[in-house]
Amino acid sequence: MTILTTDRLRLEPIDDQHFDGLQAMNRLPEVMRFITGTPETPEQTGRMIELVKGRWAQYGFSWWAFIERDSGRLIGAGCIQYLGRAPANPHEIGWRLVPDKWGQALALEAAQAMAGWAFETLRASLLVAVCLPENANSARVMQKLGMRYRGEETWYERPHAAWEITRAAWLARLPAAAQG
Repeated sequence: MTILTTDRLRLEPIDDQHFDGLQAMNRLPEVMRFITGTPETPEQTGRMIELVKGRWAQYGFSWWAFIERDSGRLIGAGCIQYLGRAPANPHEIGWRLVPDKWGQALALEAAQAMAGWAFETLRASLLVAVCLPENANSARVMQKLGMRYRGEETWYERPHAAWEITRAAWLARLPAAAQG
């Protein structure tokens, strides 16, 4: 399974060892406000970990735990998800952070690593990200990632702002030497 590193983060495939950190984050109403709207129970966290482990085994990618390199603390989670149910949007990118790490560009740092991996290793042709229309902070990360707003769409049975970036657009943002 793939581990990604950035200047400040280590992105580890989510596994049982991440339960305490994930539950501590996902039980916070402010974290879940724009995701499900409801804090996650320990049982839900456990089911999510089992689902994610299965996706890593099946697809070779899924959700990563964001581990702060300096402290070793789990401070977030993010994904490249295969959306087989949506052939026009085969891969979704997403993220969340603990509140005391908001506003430090950590979501962007992790998103850049995940997107780079998706385009370079998976050879994904397109990444889609969605957020509730009122989630301006997440939309700002999508913009900084180079994503293009494509409008309001129904995702997860609710209206969401949908963003996308193609592999070509991602590669165009990179210096020529990095496009190898």
